[in-house]
Parts: sequence; C-alpha cells; structure tokens
Amino acid sequence: MSSSQPLADPGSEPDTTAGGAVNTAGAESGPPSPHTPGSAPDHRYLLDNARVEAGERFTWLAELFDGVTRGHFDRLGVKAGWRCWEVGAGGPSIPEALATAVGPTGYVLATDINPAWLDPHSGYEVLRHDIVGDPPPQPGTFDLVHARLVLVHVPDRARALATMVAALRPGGWLLVEDADTELQPLACLDEVGPAQQRANRLRRAVRELMTRRGADLRYGRTLPRALRAAGLVDVTAAGCFPVGGVACDRLETATVRMVRAELLAAGLANDAEIDAHLAAIDAGELDLTLAPLISAWGRRPGQPAASGPRSATGR
Repeated sequence: MSSSQPLADPGSEPDTTAGGAVNTAGAESGPPSPHTPGSAPDHRYLLDNARVEAGERFTWLAELFDGVTRGHFDRLGVKAGWRCWEVGAGGPSIPEALATAVGPTGYVLATDINPAWLDPHSGYEVLRHDIVGDPPPQPGTFDLVHARLVLVHVPDRARALATMVAALRPGGWLLVEDADTELQPLACLDEVGPAQQRANRLRRAVRELMTRRGADLRYGRTLPRALRAAGLVDVTAAGCFPVGGVACDRLETATVRMVRAELLAAGLANDAEIDAHLAAIDAGELDLTLAPLISAWGRRPGQPAASGPRSATGR
C-alpha cells in the first residue's frame, strides 16, 4: 500500500523515507553495489508508487486482501462516527471502505508519502505524510489506525509504530498487517517442473532486492511482540495467504515488470528468464501464491470517552 506503498512478495503499499546512496569507507568513486559486504542498505522503496504499474498492484492487492482487512475492521467494531487514519494508503480502496463504514458523522484520514493514487473527493481527507519523519497528525484522537504492507519496508519500524500509537485515543485500536516472506518464500508451492522452478528462482531474486533495500522479510511474525512493546494491550494476530487465481497472476506480472530493470542491473535474472516467466503466467501454467499476510491488532490502554467515538466535528 506507501507513506507508504505496497510489497513485492506479496506486493503492497508502504510508507518509507527516501534513502540516500549506499556508501562505505574507502570508496573512491560512486556508491558501491548495494550488496557490498558491510555496506548500509539502500532504503529507497523498491516498488515506487510513482510508477504506472503501481496502480495495477493496488488493484490486485485490493482484490486479494481487502476482504481480510474489512473483516478485521468488523471485528474491531468500526462503525458510524469513528475517526480512522489509514497509513500508507497507496490505493483508494481501504480509505473508501472506511469512509463508508464511519459515515458522514465519522472522519477518515488517508496519508501516503506519495498520495497521487488517492481521491480527496471520495469521502476522506488526503495528506502527504512520512510515517517515520513526520509527527502524528491529530495525536490522541483516532479510534482506529491501520497500516497494510507498510512497515516491512520502513527503516525505523519502532518509530513508525510509536507515531501510530500516539495518534490513538485511549481505548483506540491499531491494526497492522504485514507480510512475512521468510515463513513461506515460494512463488509456486508445487514445484513440479521448470516453469515452477524458474518462478521460485525469480521470487528469491525479488526477495534479495528487497533485502538490499532494507526490508525485513521476517517482520510479519514479530507484529504481536512489536505491538506489546509499543504499549498496546489485548494484542491478537491472525494470518492468511492466497494460492492461485487471476489476482495472484496479475499481481506477479505487475511486480516483475516493475522491478525488471533492477533485477537485470543486479545480475539476479536475465531477459530470457523474465520473458519466459511472464509467458508462463499469461498461459495459465502456474499456481502462484504470496507470502503470508500477518494481521495484528492491539488497543491503547484507557477507556473510551463516555460519549463513545468522536465524530468529525471539531477535529
């Protein structure tokens, strides 16, 4: 999803800060390769939502995961009058769903480091915001703060979590959903032939690019502990991942096209491999899957105001 943007392995929408060139002591000319041993990671977001393929990724991520996310909203009791902050919104589908849920008496803020894909005329407010570098908007006022496929890409995840917690009112809920590509790293679970083997090689290559950009591919499993460390209570988590189908195929195609130049430049794949993989997807030869999406939620200590969730008035 970006202030985020989305993920490659699943594909996503995270809030990242712009990173500088990698540098190491003793370099004489230009930055070294991102995989130079001992060098700092390059924190530039791999799946830049300024690219046209980002719109395709947002569409298919919504198809794959919006039902899961909306189910968690229902579980947490999102209703008319709630104030909600969607962090690193990326595409418009979740802000629109929240705006529908909270109605005209509620308020939805959608932020992103690049909010170009958001529509400020669709019942929610849009704000350019860096979840690491900027203070929380309207601190202490939100009934729900949500981020999906954002923090896995953020270099200072603890600071980002603290910013989101600071935005909650007492009793408010934080819902964070992130992938864990180390739990299930394959593109094809059933590696029965060369096409599936190639798909898994390319998935490993994309994961390598993400690692070089500073992504934490094990972050999803740490979410319950991270939410408790951020001071939340009543922490619970669940996980899911899709296997096969048009949405997985289309997301994979958009992702591979998006990072093709980076794969070639890093020597992690060649044109023939990438073309053959994209052709196999188009031919329907692969049952593609994604890394598990781990959803974790917790509540800021304290009781909600006696009048219940505040409306948008007076914000």
